[in-house]
Amino acid sequence: MKIKLTSVYVDDQEKALRFYTDVLGFAKKADFSNGPFRWLTVASPEEPDGTELQLSLNDNPAAKAYQEAIFQQGQPATMFFTDDINGDCERIKARGVEFIMPPTSVPGATIARVNDTCGNLIQFNQMARY
Repeated sequence: MKIKLTSVYVDDQEKALRFYTDVLGFAKKADFSNGPFRWLTVASPEEPDGTELQLSLNDNPAAKAYQEAIFQQGQPATMFFTDDINGDCERIKARGVEFIMPPTSVPGATIARVNDTCGNLIQFNQMARY
């Protein structure tokens, strides 16, 4: 089995698309509508045929409640991995992102967190090399 798709709830799909592409550097993979439903995904340009992240509108009350609760608890909605956390954080900081947590060493990794401006905390991880 493979993981090909995961989702993150967002409060505005256009705003999320701009953040995840223009700021983080992901590439739009799929974008089509069926009535009021919009299927919108992004993928890493490093793995264009790899796992996609669906930017799913939180228009369902349960989805909105879940998104708000994990945000209020300080839990990341999703995590991205990098081999150069300091370089990636400097790159996105230059694009106007404010860090909730700047790159911080924790056991086994360096992590950083940002607000994606669409209702989520996003965590970046660089695993320690031993």
